[in-house]
Amino acid sequence: MSETSAPGTQSVLTGERSDLLAALAKQRHFLRLTARDLTDEQAARRTTASELSIGGLIKHVSITERRWIRFIQDGPAAMSWDGTDVAHWMTGFRMVEGETLAGLLQAYEQVAQETAEVVATLPDLDTTQPLPETPWFERGASWSARRVLLHVLAETAQHAGHADIIRESLDGAKSMG
Repeated sequence: MSETSAPGTQSVLTGERSDLLAALAKQRHFLRLTARDLTDEQAARRTTASELSIGGLIKHVSITERRWIRFIQDGPAAMSWDGTDVAHWMTGFRMVEGETLAGLLQAYEQVAQETAEVVATLPDLDTTQPLPETPWFERGASWSARRVLLHVLAETAQHAGHADIIRESLDGAKSMG
């Protein structure tokens, strides 16, 4: 629950909200750590059979976190995708012409700030929204804000591991092992 602060100061989060944000911050740190000292070219390079790169993973996690946090606020409309523009969707996994690692990291930091603001101002972590109708979600299911945050945390941790493998393949550097 959020504690009240003096006017003009930021509120201090405690309890579950603080714990969730701290755990998410730790996983974001591990993901960002994989990008340390990389050039834009290295950040965009694929080192495994997949399409993934470190910069692409940072971009994907940023886009995904932003969509899920908007879902908490706006419901399934924030997750809408008609499935027809697969090429556009796939650019969310790659650094494209004109993107820089610094720019992707800055955008990711902005998303982290937006997430913290939403979590701090939510009336209740039990606030639920219906999931969009898609083949990968249970029909008619709803997720609480808490469940969404746990999902974002799990996805961030998973992709931090992917990025660590990519980085090790790129130049032998390790972040997590």
